[in-house]
Amino acid sequence: MRTATFWIVALIVGIAVFALSMLIKNQYYFFAGYVVLQYIVLATAWNILGGYTGYVNFGTAAFFALGAYSTVALYKLFPLPVPALILVGGVVSGVVGLGMGYLTLRLRGAFFSIATLALAVVVQTLITNWEYVGGSRGAYIIRPAKMPVLGNNYIEYLFLVMLALAVVAVAIARTIERSRLGYGFAAIRDDEMAAEAAGVPTLRLKLVATTLSGALMGMAGAPLPYYVTYLDPASGFNLAYAVNSIAMPLIGGMTSWIGPIVGAVVLGTVQQVVTVTISSALNLLIVGVLLVAFVIIAPNGIVGLVQTWLGPRRR
Repeated sequence: MRTATFWIVALIVGIAVFALSMLIKNQYYFFAGYVVLQYIVLATAWNILGGYTGYVNFGTAAFFALGAYSTVALYKLFPLPVPALILVGGVVSGVVGLGMGYLTLRLRGAFFSIATLALAVVVQTLITNWEYVGGSRGAYIIRPAKMPVLGNNYIEYLFLVMLALAVVAVAIARTIERSRLGYGFAAIRDDEMAAEAAGVPTLRLKLVATTLSGALMGMAGAPLPYYVTYLDPASGFNLAYAVNSIAMPLIGGMTSWIGPIVGAVVLGTVQQVVTVTISSALNLLIVGVLLVAFVIIAPNGIVGLVQTWLGPRRR
């Protein structure tokens, strides 16, 4: 798909979703749709480092929560519009991602993954003991009743903001995949030592990957306080964010920008349906079962399975 075609399709989808949102009267669909779009951003962000570069990050919740708590901090200091809060959350998490990358990217494999998990624990401990943002008690955010324009319900506004952020995140991932930067990431993923020997600036590229990935995760977390209206460490650092951000690219396919979208839409929709019909307690169980099934049946994800199936037909 060419760049112009991609943006035309993205614009058409965005307009269609916006028009449909004006017709839907049930607010639940906006709450559920927001979660699915949020996971598209998180899965895409994780895939930049985990899929393109091959460095598995278990610290998604830390970057996501940093974006959310930056909103809480600014809300108490000087409330800003949600788009501005998203930018601030992206900057905060991006800087932390850069610092984490500088300190940990000389580690490889399981050692790097353990270091990212340790980061999540450290950040959660700091937030839990930071009284200004509520500490262990949590913090309340008063969500406006109406969106700034059109006068619709505010949750519809959050849904549209997250839709725009999802389009931006996917566009960034697609641009990376088709650029020299993406080729450098792929070289690191395939054989980092060979890439270094060939002159690829591996450390610099990995720092770019951790910064971009962390920034997008923080941007996804920034609107969360307005979505839930009460934020505490247990919800901000929820295990579901880390598990889903890894499982969705694995189920959809990690080597393509469209894989995290497919995984997030499929897994996110299933989780929302199960939450309403059975119980949200089954969500992580469903993730585990699907993850094991896809690792065995389709290790390259849904996208890889489709490409394998269509391959002989194209000849």
